[in-house]
Amino acid sequence: MADNADIAAELMERRMEGALNRHRLPTAITSNDECEECGDPIPAARRQAAPWATTCIECQQIYERKGRHVR
Repeated sequence: MADNADIAAELMERRMEGALNRHRLPTAITSNDECEECGDPIPAARRQAAPWATTCIECQQIYERKGRHVR
């Protein structure tokens, strides 16, 4: 028979699993190998390091720089 500690531990484990599942990266990664901004190919090394990336490194750097100056 489970006591209160066992029930609490099981509840905590379910909640932690749910929280982790909500924050996981999408499993369906885009198969598009071209940058959304410029259309150039996204290098294989970038695709491997950041499979969710939709822009090449140069366009991502531009996007990030613009983001820092907009306020």
